[in-house]
Amino acid sequence: MADRVTVTLHELVGELDIFADSWLRERHGVTFNLFELLATLSETAPVDITGLAQCLRVTKAAVSKRVPALVADGWITAAPGDGRRVMLGLTARGAELVRVAGGELEQEFTAMLTDPRLDPRRSPHAIDATTLNTHLATLTEIVIAKGRHA
Repeated sequence: MADRVTVTLHELVGELDIFADSWLRERHGVTFNLFELLATLSETAPVDITGLAQCLRVTKAAVSKRVPALVADGWITAAPGDGRRVMLGLTARGAELVRVAGGELEQEFTAMLTDPRLDPRRSPHAIDATTLNTHLATLTEIVIAKGRHA
């Protein structure tokens, strides 16, 4: 682990992604990449390809290239929107994966916060999952706002 919070956060997110990918593959037969796309879509749908690409921090072409296979596999729907826009949504199958696997994965991550190394009796800096999530969400808002005004 690094001494810089920015590096440590980056390492943590990378390791969480690796853990989630392995866990999702083993228990649900899907990649974290697919799950992330479906989970993002579940929170933003209906959304067009450009909007989803922005949320995922990838190119429009990257999302466009995946849409036909995701539709064919029954994960998402794609329908004509205004002009040339294609509007995306989740199928029942996609929504169920996000609900079930998302809940299970949330439990796995939350359980990590009960590791004895984070026990308040052993570590004066331990915090609970709700507090951690609140602080991280607020920090994200601060970074976004600062970046837009830089």
